[in-house]
Amino acid sequence: MNTPLTSLPTRKPAFVPETRFGLWFLSTPTWRVHVLGRALDDLQRLAPDIPKGGVMLDIGTGQGHSLPELAQRFQPSQIHALDPEPDFAARCAAMRQATPVPVTLHDAHAEAIPLPDASVDVVLCHQTLHHIVDQATALSEVFRVLKPGGVLLLAESTRAYIHSWIIRLLFRHPMHVQRSAPEFLAMLREAGFQVDDKRISTPYLWWSRKDLGALEWLGFRVPEQREETLLNCVARKPG
Repeated sequence: MNTPLTSLPTRKPAFVPETRFGLWFLSTPTWRVHVLGRALDDLQRLAPDIPKGGVMLDIGTGQGHSLPELAQRFQPSQIHALDPEPDFAARCAAMRQATPVPVTLHDAHAEAIPLPDASVDVVLCHQTLHHIVDQATALSEVFRVLKPGGVLLLAESTRAYIHSWIIRLLFRHPMHVQRSAPEFLAMLREAGFQVDDKRISTPYLWWSRKDLGALEWLGFRVPEQREETLLNCVARKPG
């Protein structure tokens, strides 16, 4: 049911690979439940009208935990999974086999997606854009491969989170390209996407805070005035 791995030429755009700790973290229940699962729940809440079926593209698939989730939630006929990390195919092999729809793996960068124009109905970009150096080109590529009326499901950590001490210590990112939530939204609109206010969410989850939620656990209020650490939004290609 799964189709072969495809790849681009050896010359690839700039990409910051994950640390060993980061790769381990992607296999933990915290990642699967509190990061991936809660993001998908929120994105579905923002866009309950996304039709079932069609072709999906998952950008930054990693170890593949998103694949069976996408199959269950959106029931696509085909999933394309894209990631430039070494050993991508081996790392996501188990999740790929557990996915009940055809999955094609692409050893490729989001700045050069190896798919035809207007060939994808829904794109998931979950915690991936902040790893990409040329984010504008990546979004242009997403816009290109989406069909008119197609949807981008974006879930991102913002600059306030990526620049925090704990993330600097444990993970690796291109620090000079990190953006705030308003800056990410502006970039989406500059790329041609429609983003309605009702399709935007900025959850302040415990794992995205500098104190990992300790102050709230001790009884302190969550600050109302803050720089947002997370952005979830549903962006649509006009059609």
